[in-house]
This record gives sequence, structure tokens and C-alpha cells, in this order.
Amino acid sequence: MTTDFQTAREALGARLRELRAEAGLDGKDLAAILGWQTSKVSRLQNGKQTPTRDDLTAWARAIGRPDVEPELHGLLAGLDMKQRHRSWRRQLACGHRGRQEIAVRQTEATKVIRGLKVSRVPGLFQTPEYARVIFDANADFRGIPPTTEAAVEARMRRQEALYDPEKTFRFLVCEAALYHRPCPADVMTEQLDRLYNLVGRRRIELGILPFGAQLRRTAPHAFWIYDRRLVIVETISEELWLTGNEDIELYERAWDWLAESAEYGSRARLLIGRAMASLTALDPM
Repeated sequence: MTTDFQTAREALGARLRELRAEAGLDGKDLAAILGWQTSKVSRLQNGKQTPTRDDLTAWARAIGRPDVEPELHGLLAGLDMKQRHRSWRRQLACGHRGRQEIAVRQTEATKVIRGLKVSRVPGLFQTPEYARVIFDANADFRGIPPTTEAAVEARMRRQEALYDPEKTFRFLVCEAALYHRPCPADVMTEQLDRLYNLVGRRRIELGILPFGAQLRRTAPHAFWIYDRRLVIVETISEELWLTGNEDIELYERAWDWLAESAEYGSRARLLIGRAMASLTALDPM
């Protein structure tokens, strides 16, 4: 069983446990309703056993929440790490929360995370207000339930990993992300200020790819590298989960080539400060 499989199964179990608690039931109560052994309820909600689709359907109906069946089925479909293509439609059928819980656990299981963001601030560095706007807009775009507050809470919980002395974060952000504004100017200003203050932090390497920089390879799309075991590539319609050595090495090379052209330290702060100044010029107040 792979680490990634277990991480995803634990995320599904945590969601089952949460739904049970929200229904005001303990494990024995739920087992009695379902006609299961109490041990089965325990194994499922602690990520020790893989549920079937029928198990998830029964769970959702037993707690009076048939509306969460699509979400649970989507999380189950994501367990198979051989499934490279994971559609957003399936993963987000009941909102962003389930996918954010998977991100929390992937981060917990990783020592070194590298990433590239082209037009947005990385989720690990987002302020609550910026994240809230992103989730709301994406829910509207995809026509999914706006589970924004729960998703923001999970994203902020994931950011606790930034203070873990055992972890390192190395991110590249295209300068365009400092100017593409999905939110009001005051929210963007606060977000840029957070980025500014993250530059130079221990175990956090934040590089800005400036406009006009010469690149050995242009930035194709956002991606994340978890240790040397998993690459997640983001597209509009789906995610790609890549675990093959050749795929991982290819994305590591792409990251390394881009990192050569990034600005760090005081130069990165200068670029972020310039973007903040442009917001002041637009809205002098």
C-alpha cells in the first residue's frame, strides 16, 4: 500500500468521522443503524479499511445526508493512485472541503514541497480572505456547492505545516500572479504583504519569476512536487497525479530550470513591493 493511497484513505475516513459527529451519532449508534460491527465503523473512519461505494452510500443515508454521496464517491475514486486523471467535476461534486482535506494530509506526509504557480498565490501562502474569494469564484465557475468556510478552515489548517521544523517549502511564483487580481484591492494588498513577509523565512524559499526574465523553459502550468514520490499537475478540468520516476524527474528538471531565473531575497521583495505600489496607485484612498 503506497503512502499516497493511505493518505487519501485517511482523508476519506476523517470526512466520514466528521459527518458522523455532525449527525450526533457515536460509532456504536451508527453501527447499530447500519447493522455493522462497531469495529467496521472504526476501521473506516480511521482510514484502516477501504470502503466500497455501497458502504459510503449506506453511511450517507444512515446519517441523514444523502446529499454527500457524490462527494464521498469522488473521494473513493481518488484512492487508486494508478488513476492519473482526476476530474475536478468528480472531486468537487459536493464542494471543496474533501479535496482540501486530502491536501492537508499530503502536506503532513511530505518533508519537501516544491511548487510553481503561474497566475495565483500558492494555497499554502494565501490569506483567509484571498482563499475565500478563490473558493467562491471556483464554486460559481463549476456550479458546485459553496462550502467555502469549511474549505478555508482546512486550507488554514494546512498552513500550520509552514511552522514544522522538519519541513521545507520551495516555491516559484510568476510575477503575473502578483498583478492578476481575483479579489478587491484591499484583500490583494493584504495578500501581497503576507508574501513580502514570507520572503527570507527559514525553511521557506520563495522565488519570483519576473516579467522579461530569460527562461530556459517557460512556465507551462501550475504543479506541485511532494518529496520525490508524487507530482500533482493542475489543469482547468482535472488534476494529474504522477508517480513514475520519469515523470517526477521531468518535473524536477522543469522546476530547476525555472528556479535559475527567479529572484529571491531583497530582489523578490522589490518585485512584490512594486506590485503593492501599483494597487495603491489604482486606489489611493
